[in-house]
Amino acid sequence: MSGKPRIVVLDDWENGLRSLVDWTAIGRQADVDIHAGPLAGAGLLAALRNVACVVLMRDRTPMTGELMRQLPGLRHIVFTGTRNRTLDLQAAADLGIQVSHTDWGPSKASTCEMTWALILAAVRRLPSIALTPARAVWRDAGGAPLLPAVLHGERLGLVGLGQIGARVAAAGRALGMDVVAWSPHMTPERAAGHGAQAVDLDTLLSTSRVVSLHLVPADGTRGLLNRERLALMRTDSLLVNTSRAELVDTEALVQALRAGRPGFGAFDVYDTEPLPAAHPLLALPNVLLTPHYGFVSEPVYREFAAGVQRNLLAWLAGQAVPNTLAA
Repeated sequence: MSGKPRIVVLDDWENGLRSLVDWTAIGRQADVDIHAGPLAGAGLLAALRNVACVVLMRDRTPMTGELMRQLPGLRHIVFTGTRNRTLDLQAAADLGIQVSHTDWGPSKASTCEMTWALILAAVRRLPSIALTPARAVWRDAGGAPLLPAVLHGERLGLVGLGQIGARVAAAGRALGMDVVAWSPHMTPERAAGHGAQAVDLDTLLSTSRVVSLHLVPADGTRGLLNRERLALMRTDSLLVNTSRAELVDTEALVQALRAGRPGFGAFDVYDTEPLPAAHPLLALPNVLLTPHYGFVSEPVYREFAAGVQRNLLAWLAGQAVPNTLAA
């Protein structure tokens, strides 16, 4: 034991904090361990032994009251971003653990761009036609016809029209799409303000060529797309989710994709992350799956890194920590 406080960084899967934070001054005052892979169970507890401060990358590792009660030396938690759905703030307050966070950076723009990357890659079937050293096939003369669609004139259905949904709507309009929107509190005036038409959810699902989800899960929206609603979708439709997996009944989604309604799925978020190798989505031919990369971008991580460095240095110095959440 060095006598220094121990700081543990969890879930730095992209090695963004390792590379973007200047750890020099922090390392002089604390012992720092950075974990690039997911941890759980006994492995997580071992990694957090004698920890004084934990840095969380988003909500990848749930920081539950049960876990915090097993860490008697934990005094501070820093999480990246401005919201963490799996951090028990009340338990932290009860245990006297200070909690702070970073700012966001351009995460809304990043997620919008990821949404359109998935839409365009899926519609144009880019994974099937991409040329690589292992697959240098210019055309598969003996294969089935591969004639991608054009989105101009098609309908884009947005489930949620907040800051990200509004950006996605603007890009859809630029491509010449007819944009419709639904959310629990949508009004015709709000939709019109973003160049969209407010419709009911069943209409959106049954008429849209592309359906993209942009809601925050809540009591009324968890499992929103269930078996009955998925069955309304067109056989040539594309369902895109860069928001939260809780919006969709995953078991019903797998069955719906097997049945061809929707015809294709492009997903960046999952009930369990990382996605298990045996997950049924990975066995489907009509999906495009990415590893929750919507918010992952250099400018966002630079904001995360700046906030982590600032907060840790303030905490180590016994100063007021920026963005501390009230107990």
